[in-house]
Amino acid sequence: MIHKMKLNKGPFERIKNGTKMIEFRLYDEKRKQVKIGDKIEFSKMPDLQEKLLVDVEELYRETSFEKLFKKVYPNKDNKEIAEKIKGIYEIYSPEKEQQYGVLGIKLKINVLEI
Repeated sequence: MIHKMKLNKGPFERIKNGTKMIEFRLYDEKRKQVKIGDKIEFSKMPDLQEKLLVDVEELYRETSFEKLFKKVYPNKDNKEIAEKIKGIYEIYSPEKEQQYGVLGIKLKINVLEI
């Protein structure tokens, strides 16, 4: 199955150049459909013209971004984790995090552009 998601320019470029391997999302109804082996088509915001196709290699499910970051980044210290949490809260509210839980999606680039 191919899932379609939008991404801001920074994360899109980091996935494209191979420096971002895990995408973090709320575990909402749309993300509950994502399975290992599926594909995700990311569209770069704001114009959504550039696209990136990736394979879903692994899924990490947690109740909070803090727990998820500590799981996928075991070598990062508390300050680095706090910075990541601060950044993600600019996108998702703590209330939504508590409502849905969170998901880390380990990605592998499939095709650079569609």
